[in-house]
Amino acid sequence: MRLLKAEELFRKLLEGGSKKQPRLLGLDVGSKYVGLAVSDQKNRIALPLSVLGRTKTNINLMADDFKTLVKNYSLAGLVVGYPFNLQGQSSPDASQVSLLVGELCKTGKLDDLSYTYWDENFTSKFAYSRCAHQIQDDIILQSLGSCFQLS
Repeated sequence: MRLLKAEELFRKLLEGGSKKQPRLLGLDVGSKYVGLAVSDQKNRIALPLSVLGRTKTNINLMADDFKTLVKNYSLAGLVVGYPFNLQGQSSPDASQVSLLVGELCKTGKLDDLSYTYWDENFTSKFAYSRCAHQIQDDIILQSLGSCFQLS
């Protein structure tokens, strides 16, 4: 996987050059789950897609899942939520995100995929505050958090 600045990834998305409009996959990385959201075909809104369980031993399975999603949704790249603090510096939770991305890179299964980090400050909290009274399932809320990163 190759890290790009957000502007570069979005430019790559616009230039596309394929028959299908390339899309983005948003990741909301937590300690137990990774929420996934996919952009619509015009890249205007994000839709909750799935939640992957996160363990120390399933990184290869997760990479395989991402590879399948890249093919099925014509993905141009990943937008990985990164928790910055209010001063714009990495928050303590950022190590979880860096660890997951590093492990995915080490598998070598996603070498042709680009990714960028996006400030996820308050995305999961926003999902909880807006939906928690209606949705009691943490897994669904994690998926909704990933939508706010792409929106």
